[in-house]
Formats: sequence, structure tokens, C-alpha cells
Amino acid sequence: MTPERLGPDDPRLPATLDLIRTCFAYMDGRVDPPSSIHRMTLDVLADHAARDEVWVIGAASVAAVILQARPETLYLGKLAVAKAARGTGLARLLLKTAIKEARQQGLPTITLQSRVELTENHTAFRKMGFTKTGETAHHGYDRPTSFTFTLTL
Repeated sequence: MTPERLGPDDPRLPATLDLIRTCFAYMDGRVDPPSSIHRMTLDVLADHAARDEVWVIGAASVAAVILQARPETLYLGKLAVAKAARGTGLARLLLKTAIKEARQQGLPTITLQSRVELTENHTAFRKMGFTKTGETAHHGYDRPTSFTFTLTL
């Protein structure tokens, strides 16, 4: 399977949104504050496809990621793989796409954020070559709520 970049009018956007929502639903009641996925709408995803990059794998969007160019880094967000397709290398394939995009844009790193509570994700990101490089707190919190992970290219 080959990752494909979606445009803002791509008919696969609704399926991609459903995939992302489904994959992030397990965080409900587990992370504080609640996930930003609750603010993700079809219009928001279409805007990401127009402004940033939305990549999917499969006609039915079995894996997806949003990439955003930021100063000195490519931000990797909303990485999602359908439950039935996990463990098949699709996340790594999307990461390879991100690495290729970052290099083409002259960006030296890829960064992502993961909630403090999601320790299994931290392990997975470390296995992909990311290192923990920071902590952030959501507005109104006096403790870290997210960790920043960085992959140096």
C-alpha cells in the first residue's frame, strides 16, 4: 500500500475523519483535559488538507496522519491506524512519508506530542526513533499534560 495525500475536496475525508475519531476514542476519560479530537470536524480536516498535509493509506482510509510544517520541524499529528490493521507497519509507512516530506521541505526534525497518560504510545514512539524532548501543560494546568517527542533526521 502506498500513502496518498488528500486534497480538501477528496471524497475519502469523511472516512478519514471517522478513522481518526475511532482511533482516538479510547482516550475519553483517560486524559485530562479531554482530547482535541472533540473539536475535529470535517471542515477542520478539509482545512488541514488545504493548508497542511493529510496522508492516508487505503481506499477506505485504514491509516492516516496530519503533517504540519512549523519553524524548524514537521509536526506529526493525529496518527491513526485502524485496529484491524495495527501491527502491519502502516504507522511506520506514514512515518517514512513524513520523513520524506520533512527532508523535501528542508526541515531537520519531526515532532509530535503525546499525552502524559498514554505510556504505551510513548513506548511506540521511542521504538520509531523519537526521543522525549519536552513537556507542556494545557492552559489552566500547573502540571505537564503532554510530552513532546522529536525525531532528528
